Amino acid sequence: MADPRFYNNRGPFTLAEVCARVSAFIPDGVDPSSAVADLATLPGAGSQHLTFCAAKKAAEALTVSRAGYCFIDASQDVPPTGSGPCLLICQSVQSAFAAAARLFYPEHGLGRWSQDRAIDPGAKLDEGVWLAPGAVLGPGAEIGAHTRIGPNAVIGRGVTIGRDCEIGSHVGVGFAYVGDGVDILPGAQIGQPGFGFAGSARGHTKIPQLGRVIIQDHVEIGACSVIDRGALGDTVVGEGTKIDNLVHIGHNSRTGRHCIIVAQTGVSGSCELGDFVVLGGQAGVSDHVRVGDRARLAARGAFAAGDYPGGADYGGTPARPMGQWRRELAAVALLAKRRGRERDG
Repeated sequence: MADPRFYNNRGPFTLAEVCARVSAFIPDGVDPSSAVADLATLPGAGSQHLTFCAAKKAAEALTVSRAGYCFIDASQDVPPTGSGPCLLICQSVQSAFAAAARLFYPEHGLGRWSQDRAIDPGAKLDEGVWLAPGAVLGPGAEIGAHTRIGPNAVIGRGVTIGRDCEIGSHVGVGFAYVGDGVDILPGAQIGQPGFGFAGSARGHTKIPQLGRVIIQDHVEIGACSVIDRGALGDTVVGEGTKIDNLVHIGHNSRTGRHCIIVAQTGVSGSCELGDFVVLGGQAGVSDHVRVGDRARLAARGAFAAGDYPGGADYGGTPARPMGQWRRELAAVALLAKRRGRERDG
């Protein structure tokens, strides 16, 4: 469910209104006047919530979900749900959910701001807060004691920032809860919409991003780095994690405690990094990858797919254990040397 601090829910709507908007079919015997109160993830949905199931892994969660209604593709093979959600058949789950999200949350972007003042009268500032010239605070923003906000930083509606933080110049923070002792260097953008689109023969439709960013205590985020908010859930950066400059973390990803993420690294959506994970410069992590505690990836390596056990060093693309990667590099170098001798001899 979308956090009401950041998003205005225009529901409830009847099931008939929702299905008419998204071109989904109502099963026989289901009351079209039933109320749909909100959107939610499969695990977090209740009896008046609408969710979606778009993958085989999600189908397992569908069987135990408490959701009232769920979008599924017409071609999707879904196991019997018994007394589970009412299944709403549509041609594209992503397109249907995008349309439903726009119905419930038409103002899912920047939102309303005061036009005549930089500090909204609904913002709350604790003692010792320091605001540089040009700082902007949206309605309901809360800033903890002794936090410093740099020039031209923008703190969005409902954002909470803890004590003793430093927010650099030209930083944007939206749809986020920020802990104590957090440093965000100049130009970083927190809470931007994730890169989610529903594709069709007519092009690509943006899927509204209705989640949040949770930044725990004592995190540092480097200059010009970007952390996207979740699609419906949260993007989480764990306590004590240090993020270098020019890093991108995609929506719904979860970073453990005390991780090190070096410059120009990209972490795709819905990834899970354990505690004390280290990612070298220009490393990459593909979507839905899980990395165990204390795993380390060499510069320019890529966790490409699946799960990677913790407590090990990795290198290469796709990543493999460091010893194997080095042996492969040595073998390739030796082979190239031999081929060179044969060609020249």
